[in-house]
Amino acid sequence: MASRTQSRPVGTVTRGTTNPNRLRRMDRWIAAAHGRQLRRAADAVAVDLGYGAAPWTAVELLQRLRTVAPHARVVGIEIEPARVAAAKPYEREGLHFRHGGFEVPLPVRPVLIRAANVLRQYDEEQVAAVWERLCARLAPADAASGFSGGLLVEGTCDEIGRRHVWVALDTSGPRTVTFATRLASLDRPSDLAERLPKALIHRNVPGEPVHAFLRDFDRAWAAAAPYASYGARQRWIRAVRDIAADWPVLDGVSRWRQGEVTVGWEALAPRASQ
Repeated sequence: MASRTQSRPVGTVTRGTTNPNRLRRMDRWIAAAHGRQLRRAADAVAVDLGYGAAPWTAVELLQRLRTVAPHARVVGIEIEPARVAAAKPYEREGLHFRHGGFEVPLPVRPVLIRAANVLRQYDEEQVAAVWERLCARLAPADAASGFSGGLLVEGTCDEIGRRHVWVALDTSGPRTVTFATRLASLDRPSDLAERLPKALIHRNVPGEPVHAFLRDFDRAWAAAAPYASYGARQRWIRAVRDIAADWPVLDGVSRWRQGEVTVGWEALAPRASQ
């Protein structure tokens, strides 16, 4: 039987589009929200899955994780062999590149898998199986060290990282949805709808929770218009405070100030198909 590292990679080749700093919002959220867990992990291996035609996102992920977990290591995994070969010159201590796909061909189970702009080309019906496969590769919890288990962060952003929405999952499934934006470029919160991950983007229609959330967010944003005189940041904070009365907002002002808001997955999860 072929070994994990010898088997054919699972998945299809992406367009490979990438830019420096494209994933900064996701990276900074990971470092802030899960830095403590990364420090507690015995072997803090993170995977940049489907990093694309250039290795910038993997290089940046290592830099940002090491601000909170100095022993972190990053492995960039790509299904296109030529992209792996092109990335090899960028390898250094703590940073390596491997050929592979959703099977995550590593001898260890990573504490983090980041899959950004990977699932947009897949059908919505395929997402759950990919999530399950990736979560099965995450490092398990370790009660002795206080490590609560690995994390999968999967989402989508625009070409220069101004707007980004991602889902965070653990071995039990999806836990949260985070909306992040450059506030100066935002007309209304529902502008982020075009960057919803594949599991949600086709559910932004009346009758679905994510549509109701964005509708309420737009209303709160409009009601917070007087705060715009103090800047877009203050307007965003006021709007998030308002929606927190009706939606399970899980973070606080320190993250809202960054143009973020994180909501419990169960509140936005798609309704079962009829």
